[in-house]
Amino acid sequence: MDEETTTERSVVTTYVPAYQKERWEAHADELGMSQSEFVKTMVQAGRRGFGADDPEASTDPSSDPDPEGSDAMIGESDDLETTVLEALDENPYLNWDELVETVIGDVESDLEEVLTRLQEENEISHSPRHGGYVRMEE
Repeated sequence: MDEETTTERSVVTTYVPAYQKERWEAHADELGMSQSEFVKTMVQAGRRGFGADDPEASTDPSSDPDPEGSDAMIGESDDLETTVLEALDENPYLNWDELVETVIGDVESDLEEVLTRLQEENEISHSPRHGGYVRMEE
């Protein structure tokens, strides 16, 4: 069996501020997910957003959330810059964790809205048994 296709599980430990963990717990509960499922899903979604070469990511170009490729990342970088500058205008001297929370908070809200809409439109569903979202068959 190829290393990239093995389903053997491994433990990952990370440390986040308590307020962030509480937000993740609440969001996971809202989505009917375990904390583990939530973190895995968010990491995978984030990696795709950064163009990660991931065997779990779809190879179907029609499902690419960024069909324009790396040129679109330039716009995303500008948006990130604007977000950071606006946050610092409102609250000078934000530390790293506060800046990360400012940026990720927006992404989480956007993702939640998209997932909710796609579920309402029966485009996707959440499968607790499989630990993630899946496209609905037509």
